[in-house]
Amino acid sequence: MGGLLNIGTRALLANQLALQTAGNNVANVNTAGYSRQSVLLQSVEGQFTGAGYYGNGVEAATVLRNHSDYLTRQAALTGSVSAADSKRLDMLKRLEDLFPGGTDGLGAAMGDLLNAFSDVASAPSDLTARTTVLARADELASRFTATASRLSSMQQGVQNELRTTADSINGLATRIARANQQIANEQGSGHTPNDLLDQRDELLKQLGALVQTTNIAAGDGSVSVFLAGSQPLVLGQTVAPVAITTDEFGDPGKSKLTITRGGIPVVLDEAALGGGALSGLLRFQNTDLVDAGNLLGRMALALGTRMNEQQQLGLDLNGVAGGALFSLGAMPGVLPANANTGTAVVQVAVQTTPSSGATSLRASDYEMTFASATTGTIRRVSDGQVTSFSAVPAQIDGLDLQVSGVAAAGDRFLVTPFRQAASSIGLAFGSPRALAMASPVAASAGTINQGTLTLQSLLPQQANVNLNQTVTLTFTGAGNFNVAGTGTGNPSGVAYGPGQTISYNGWALTLKGTPQVGDTFTVQVNAYPSTNGGNAEAMLALRDAPMFDGAPATDGYASLMTQIGVKVQGAGFSASVSQSIATHTEADRAAVSGVNLDEEAARLLQFQQAYQASAKMLQVAQTVFDTLMQNLAR
Repeated sequence: MGGLLNIGTRALLANQLALQTAGNNVANVNTAGYSRQSVLLQSVEGQFTGAGYYGNGVEAATVLRNHSDYLTRQAALTGSVSAADSKRLDMLKRLEDLFPGGTDGLGAAMGDLLNAFSDVASAPSDLTARTTVLARADELASRFTATASRLSSMQQGVQNELRTTADSINGLATRIARANQQIANEQGSGHTPNDLLDQRDELLKQLGALVQTTNIAAGDGSVSVFLAGSQPLVLGQTVAPVAITTDEFGDPGKSKLTITRGGIPVVLDEAALGGGALSGLLRFQNTDLVDAGNLLGRMALALGTRMNEQQQLGLDLNGVAGGALFSLGAMPGVLPANANTGTAVVQVAVQTTPSSGATSLRASDYEMTFASATTGTIRRVSDGQVTSFSAVPAQIDGLDLQVSGVAAAGDRFLVTPFRQAASSIGLAFGSPRALAMASPVAASAGTINQGTLTLQSLLPQQANVNLNQTVTLTFTGAGNFNVAGTGTGNPSGVAYGPGQTISYNGWALTLKGTPQVGDTFTVQVNAYPSTNGGNAEAMLALRDAPMFDGAPATDGYASLMTQIGVKVQGAGFSASVSQSIATHTEADRAAVSGVNLDEEAARLLQFQQAYQASAKMLQVAQTVFDTLMQNLAR
């Protein structure tokens, strides 16, 4: 009789625990990181009798956690990659919004300014037309500075978000270390602390969304967490904090992640960080945002410098040589590496000799490495192309790198020529009379010419000490002419064709028509600057002149928008693919560990019936016992 009562009692208790576990699953169906649990039931060892072994019922051995280490790791890994791609895509979309098209964009402002010179070329003394040019120039400068300000604000926002993310990583790492301690303490009970393991896995998942990790389990139940492949963030119950710092050049526009162990900070390789929102932010800040800033700054510096050069070639309404149209801030100092040992200081400027470098500028930073005091290499960061230099100053892509002091072998410098160009550009003067729209030289045909030669255009092109020297072209036939004048070299028999450009002493002359023998054309100092719009025509010609990587000025902004748009498109594709993979991997993990309400409802019914049957067993045992006692009493 006692055996039946014991069996019923054990069955009742075991099924009660099974019901309780199923109910706990239902209650936690929406709890993040919760893994479905189930009671492991096992038979109680049977009792030997002369008639054989008779069972002693059932008991609950432990509570199992339905969990796959492999799927959990894969879900965390793919989620980490997806987080990085999604974060970068989100930031790139915000960046794209800073460069609108249409009438609100920089391209329209550039086009409006260059087109405004056509009215001045037609009416050089018209102050209204000149005022319009100044208004267009001021609007262009304002759009440059406004866009640069928004880029700067975005840079500060990214920097703040990086620091906040690093703090979150440290907080999660501390909680994981604490969970390690609790789990190690509970391991001695002989049963797995399921809820603690779930909590730690959820913390690891949250950490993976911020930065990709590698996790290695230890024998005591703790988990060691590594960043960038091998740098320990959590070792058992010890945490190595991370922080955001500048790179080896102290560049304020770029950031690095460091991890400190034993009081020594170690810079983590950005390429080795893998996924996580922090990785996406670092890539956006250190690459995408820098590229956009360089494109914008190059545009402001190249256009401003080239228009200043052209303005300074002309004469204003008072017959005075023109000054700069735009004020351009000083180019930023070149940043030395922290490990430099020499005394060298490097300065960068736009190349002026043998010709202007304004149209040769490339939208990139540069890394200058010295092999000796005067030799070394310059690496263009945007594409990795390396150029050697054998003397200083060195020139590259329209830039002049001046060196003072003495560089030591191995010294490195970061050249960031475009960082401040867009934020510092402004209109240099406000008087329309100061616009130097007249050419310093004028062309006239000989009074006794017999042919049909006429002037098509005469444009000052570049500064030249002989620009104002008189030059005479004397035609010896329909297809040849001789040149006489200081600075020309006085060549003879120069081939001529209608519409061809004839260039000497910094000006470009274009004639049309057919000359006769003895016809002449003379270029000399312009005696009537108030009625001449030759330099306005030269300004207008800048619309189609190669300016940005061989493209004309009017196409520069469209190229900038295209480059950013291509990045957004590529990032969108990557984010879509990684999100799809992460979703499917998480679904596979949830299929093993997640709670299915239909299954749990069926289990509740199953264990409820078993519980009721166990109770019925006890009731039958009580009835049998009562009947036996009544019979014994008789």
